Amino acid sequence: MSDESGSSGGGGDDLSSLSGFFFYVFIVHPATAWILKPGRFERKKSIMYAIGFLALLAAVKTGMEMQAKGPNHYSLLNVSRNSSPLDIKRAYKKLSLQLHPDKNPNDPTASAKFDRVKKAYDVLIDMEYREVYNKFGQDGINSSKRFDETQFFIELGVFYVTWGIMAFVLTLGKRSSLGRQWTMTGLIVMLVLEITLMTSQGSPFPSWFMPQNTEYEAVWLLHTLFPAFMNGCRSIGSYLYVDLEAQTRQLLLALQEQNKDILLVLRDVQIGVQNVQANGGGGGGARLATAGVVPPVGAAARATPTGKIKELQERLQVSNSTVQQAVGQLKSEKSNSNFGFYAMIL
Repeated sequence: MSDESGSSGGGGDDLSSLSGFFFYVFIVHPATAWILKPGRFERKKSIMYAIGFLALLAAVKTGMEMQAKGPNHYSLLNVSRNSSPLDIKRAYKKLSLQLHPDKNPNDPTASAKFDRVKKAYDVLIDMEYREVYNKFGQDGINSSKRFDETQFFIELGVFYVTWGIMAFVLTLGKRSSLGRQWTMTGLIVMLVLEITLMTSQGSPFPSWFMPQNTEYEAVWLLHTLFPAFMNGCRSIGSYLYVDLEAQTRQLLLALQEQNKDILLVLRDVQIGVQNVQANGGGGGGARLATAGVVPPVGAAARATPTGKIKELQERLQVSNSTVQQAVGQLKSEKSNSNFGFYAMIL
């Protein structure tokens, strides 16, 4: 990234994040909603297409911004974040000989290139400047900025409170509850990471991880990607939202209908048993046969207590299938919600 970038939490970062916010809210969100429109694709395919679209767009947009910023001091000198002063001197000497205007008379940009390399060397060879550059970028060098804990937490509070309010407003309503939960979780994780990066002594990264990037650039990347993350949480969270209250009401109504069936059949069984006892064990079917009336097929079986119990079993099977279907929908929706959350994290 460029040595011209602003300090952490500065106006440049805020403007970039704000422009990204409007870009994702007014352009990307409608496009994502089109992908996630019910019936357009299968449910899981819709989620994967939306995540792929958001990830690709965020990668392209962030890559273009990084390309516009240009290389940072470490990349200019082709040294790593943990390079010693001796390594930096050797790298500068080699580049200065290659880029010196006297050796490149036909290159009109040779002087500018040489000046950039000289500026990078002047910053990185001084350990105090180097620490400021790692934390606050080139603007920190230009303004002779030093780490002040009070000022840092004030700037941090303003940034995260502002984004927290915007995220809360955009995810108002029951349907956006999942998106609000995921966004606030991401905001808290980003806050912890930024505090860790900015308050650590020296570089918190392993030497193999982003060897030519600074803590300031890592924070810039978090701030740049957050609008994309928030938009993804908002879109996919709304798509995966399940009204658990409505599902629970449906389940309770199914159980109520099942209970009514049980009570009705038990009452018929009770009446049948009372009739059998009153007639001395004689069945209605036998009386009908004596009178010369042929009962309907299955009527005699269902008129007996045993028949009523079988009828109860059949009704219970139908009711149980309804209840199991409602429970299955609840489990399925919960599983899909978890899938969407883990997909957003990845």
